Amino acid sequence: MALPLLLLPGSLCNEQLFQHQISFFTQQREVIVADFSGCDTIQAMAIKTLAEAPAEFALAGLSMGGIIAFEILRQAPQRVRKLALLGTNPYAELPGRGAIRHQQISSITLGGIESVKTLVSQELLPKYGFDSKQLLRLEPVVMEMALDAGVDGFINQWRALECRPDSWSTLKDIDCPALILCGMHDALCNERLHRDMAGEIKHATLEVIEEAGHLSTLDAPEQVNRALDSWLKS
Repeated sequence: MALPLLLLPGSLCNEQLFQHQISFFTQQREVIVADFSGCDTIQAMAIKTLAEAPAEFALAGLSMGGIIAFEILRQAPQRVRKLALLGTNPYAELPGRGAIRHQQISSITLGGIESVKTLVSQELLPKYGFDSKQLLRLEPVVMEMALDAGVDGFINQWRALECRPDSWSTLKDIDCPALILCGMHDALCNERLHRDMAGEIKHATLEVIEEAGHLSTLDAPEQVNRALDSWLKS
């Protein structure tokens, strides 16, 4: 029986982030998308995911999903048979970044869902896209996912990201087939970071997708699917 595929979405994202992967891989195997609702720490997100996951699985996380994947590896390494890290960052929050998150949390707390819309359109979307045509294509799905997360989801996830542990030392302990994938135009988690991660992991394959930014699964689904398919069959 094929190994189940467990997908971990990024911040303010849900199964729509992986819509093309779900469509492709459900023909081969069970596909599960984690739900982090109600969790306000990376550790709690990992605990909830593991409680709802099969005994063993292939694990793929994008952005915040990759950060949660590191925590899952710390909590239950024996259950992760394969690992894919997409557009993610193994480091703890940078000094000074917490103040920005606090300001954003305050704005969302006061302004509600309209403030979520403003933050997504003015601050997040410009970092996700690399040209105007791509941004127009991404905007509806990114906004829909963010509104689905809502005010509570935003606050919980921003708090979790602010207090996330540093996972760089976890990389050397990864002993399963690993795919490190990023978009060439990822403005949040750049190519160099992914090359450095791949250099730390024993059995890592690096894939850089030229026509993709931070949300590679939406930008270049066919290339991402090919890379994931090869990783799953490795």
